[in-house]
Amino acid sequence: MKKVNIGGVPEHFNLAWYLTLKNGEYKDQNINLRWHDYYGGTGAMNKALRNGDIDIAVILTEGIIKDIIAGNSSKIVQTYVQTPLIWGIHVAHNSNYKTIEDLKGTKAAISRYGSGSHLMAYINAQNNNWNLEKDLDFEVIQNLNGAVEGLTNGNADYFLWEKYTTKPLVDNGIFRRIDDCPSPWPCFVIAVRNEFIENNTEELKTILNIINTTTQEFKNIPSIDRMIANRYEQQIEDVQEWLAITEWSQSNIDELTIMNVQKELKALDIIPKIVNYSDLVHDVQ
Repeated sequence: MKKVNIGGVPEHFNLAWYLTLKNGEYKDQNINLRWHDYYGGTGAMNKALRNGDIDIAVILTEGIIKDIIAGNSSKIVQTYVQTPLIWGIHVAHNSNYKTIEDLKGTKAAISRYGSGSHLMAYINAQNNNWNLEKDLDFEVIQNLNGAVEGLTNGNADYFLWEKYTTKPLVDNGIFRRIDDCPSPWPCFVIAVRNEFIENNTEELKTILNIINTTTQEFKNIPSIDRMIANRYEQQIEDVQEWLAITEWSQSNIDELTIMNVQKELKALDIIPKIVNYSDLVHDVQ
């Protein structure tokens, strides 16, 4: 049986992976797929891909593009979630900050440099016409628990993270959400180490076929809203709202989207150059 390591964030987007694993669908195809939760998000997964700790990552589009350009020997093989990620902009519940403008020049909590929370702080700054050199400052907090500690203690002032994942912290009076900042592109892709693509094409095809079958039917799974609410400690109405606006994908990311992401990252000086589509994307045939 072929052992394959895959990583992703422990969030509701990835429930489809949990369900297919629980059903033994990969083992039925002689694949021992081992899921690893990455609480540190994109930065932690990029490091794991580089180190060979995982073969596959379900990862933020902008984060993996940046890291491939920076030398990560991996490729995007498919879009996983087609819709943008809705990033909530959060402050500590008792913070004096009330508006986006209040946050100008203050310190953003980020999980890592090059992470989604880091890149989206730039997008938010650009959206609000801030000076990207003077109005941005960062505090590395590793993960969501670190953000709770950092904002509560005043080591950082605001934090961008997926809106529905952080909603329980808002409901419990730990965070207060000031506004939303959608990513300007499809949020999650599936990225695979080049070595694994070259040596395990058939296994990769099988894995993608299994997950794609489930994501196609995901919204029609009986009581899926209750399942998500219970597993991720969310309010049922929040889950229903999230399901209504979220679309999964079963196809690869297109060239126009890849170029648009790169243009945005280049304009923000997050990447040094724009590379060819084929340098970032591989079609599994």
